[in-house]
Amino acid sequence: MIQIDRRTLPRGNYEKAGVERRQVFDIQICRWVTEYQAEILIDKTSGNRYIAPFPEEIGKAVQYGKQLKAHAVYMSQYQLIPYNRVQEFFADQMGIPISEGSIYNFNMEAYKKLKTFEVVTKENLIDAPLLHVDETGININGARHWLHCATNASWTYFFAHKNRGNKATDPEGILPSFRGVLCHDHWKPYYCYSECLHSLCNAHHLRELTRSWEQDDQKWAKSLRDFLESCNGAVHDAGGKLCSEDSKKNWQAYRSILKAAEIECPPPDEKDRKGKRGRLKRNKSRNLLERFIKFEEDVLRFMDNEIVPFTNNQGERDIRMTKVHQKISGCFRSMNGANIFCRVRGYLSTCRKQGMSSSEALTLLFNDELPDFAK
Repeated sequence: MIQIDRRTLPRGNYEKAGVERRQVFDIQICRWVTEYQAEILIDKTSGNRYIAPFPEEIGKAVQYGKQLKAHAVYMSQYQLIPYNRVQEFFADQMGIPISEGSIYNFNMEAYKKLKTFEVVTKENLIDAPLLHVDETGININGARHWLHCATNASWTYFFAHKNRGNKATDPEGILPSFRGVLCHDHWKPYYCYSECLHSLCNAHHLRELTRSWEQDDQKWAKSLRDFLESCNGAVHDAGGKLCSEDSKKNWQAYRSILKAAEIECPPPDEKDRKGKRGRLKRNKSRNLLERFIKFEEDVLRFMDNEIVPFTNNQGERDIRMTKVHQKISGCFRSMNGANIFCRVRGYLSTCRKQGMSSSEALTLLFNDELPDFAK
């Protein structure tokens, strides 16, 4: 309490009228050492020594604590800070020397502790009504690999593989068993999974239609782009699903645009075959048009199914931090490092979706506990 120096006040009859508050938020970063002392007894007759048992988790004369491990994993796997800079942080801020090898061991320990959680994540994604999938290229020790993502609003699963298509996704077991709606960007191997419905990302379509309009001067592309944007707005205003009458009108409008597009952007003339076998080459605009014709239900599924979004942004958002990792670190040194990143990152992403902070999630993990939602 800061007192008023009444000697500085003019003469008068004063009474207390409360206080005025100002607050200063600060932090104190320090090293915290807990020493365990075990009593030693010696039998004077036999000379045998007896030592009181230490707690089970105290197995060495000097070791790192759970909070330190959780913080190191948080910095390297969530904040994507390189190992050497994490090492510098602990040395400079807290006077704790930690080798890069120890930081790797902390991450590997977290990876092993999350084995059960990974199984739970897969089960929940398989049973979900909606699933977003995406993939992006990564560099592992100089070689091209792919980081795959299967996700929704509640769960996130990452895995790394040298392949991009079904050779990678089949062994993971999620997509072969999935029976809901699979949202993606028309990467053709996803269509091998025929037991589920498909929904195409219209954010990609809008970009491709814009390119077709601006670079190929395709008027139908602008019309279809405007139609999709208008339809998305109407679905949003309707609360996620159009009534049957409005849906019917939109289907008619969609097919009308494509009918006009067939005239403006026809397929290659068979006269140009000149002995060539197979399918004649199409330009980008024609290929795009044929996709809209062939996969019309998957393009407009967002219009009639309220759980289906207009875009695949959920998958793209979840996988975006992989690109940030590559910009910072350049590549993964090994497949083990990529696997650690995928499992820990998937766990932290899922916990945040469930309303739990990354720090709390890692503290639970190093205490050998899993969040309630995963039990």
